[in-house]
Formats: sequence, C-alpha cells, structure tokens
Amino acid sequence: MNLPNKLTLMRVIMVPFLVLFLLTGWGGEANRYICVVIFAAASITDWFDGKIARKYNLITDFGKFMDPLADKLLVCSTMICMIDLGRLTSWFVVIVIAREFIISGFRLIAAEKGVVIAANYWGKFKTASSMVMLILLILDIQVPAVQVITQVFVWVSLALTVISLLTYIWENRTIMESM
Repeated sequence: MNLPNKLTLMRVIMVPFLVLFLLTGWGGEANRYICVVIFAAASITDWFDGKIARKYNLITDFGKFMDPLADKLLVCSTMICMIDLGRLTSWFVVIVIAREFIISGFRLIAAEKGVVIAANYWGKFKTASSMVMLILLILDIQVPAVQVITQVFVWVSLALTVISLLTYIWENRTIMESM
C-alpha cells in the first residue's frame, strides 16, 4: 500500500476517535482542542494524499474510491455530531449529505460511461469553507465576534454546497441527458 492510500486510511481511522471525543467530552477542558487537532490532522491528510498521489503518479483504484469516501465520512460524521451538540440544524446537514449522495451517484453514472468528473473550484471552495466552519463549530468560542464569523461560514458553506451541486449538474448535463 502506497503512502497516499495509507494517509487515506489514517483519515478513516481518525473519524471514530473524533466522534468519540466530540460526543463524550472525555478530554475535559481540553476536549475541543483535542477534537480540532484530530479534525485538522485528518483534513490535512486529504490535501497531502492527493498532492503526493498526483506528484509521484501513485493514483490507484483504491485511492480513487476511498479518498472521496474518507472525506465524506469525516465531514458528514462531524456535521452529524454538531446536530447532537446543538451547533448545526438537521436540515442543514441533510442538504449537505444529499449533495454528497447526488454528486457521488452522478460520478458513478459518468464512470459507467467512461467519463471522469473531477472536482471543480466550487467543490473545492465548498470543502475549504466546510472545514473552516467545522473547526469554528468544534471550538465553540463564546465571543460575539467569533460567533458571527462562525455563522457567516455556516451560511457560506451552505451556499457553496448548493452552488457546487448546481455547477456539477450544469457542467455535466450531457451525461444526464444521455441516461
């Protein structure tokens, strides 16, 4: 197993630990910082595994399948925890998860037709804003200015989720038309 795939697996393994600390508070006063470190480390592995795989031509079928799955597992699990912690509403998380299912299904259909749908800039912006939003929600800093910034990231993440979905569908509408 190559390094990018090991990083992807490491990200998957980190998710249950993140969920455990988020929902139990086992870390006491340091819990939110422990959670941020786990989440940030997992997020950084996503960047590194892709960069290394492309740079050294280490792209594998395992990586193509598991990397996006690991990303969705990390982000969706964290968002679901945020519902339980009262920091996100369920309708928000349903929209994000629905987008992920739609894009994944769309990519599967395209792959059957021999077309690879790469991530576009809107999707990358959505991912980046979601990661910042989740870090802010995990930290849960009770300072009015930080809470306003957190809410801005929540709404920006939602907007980018919808925009990226519509963009994927629009840019690849010929695939859907041929179904």
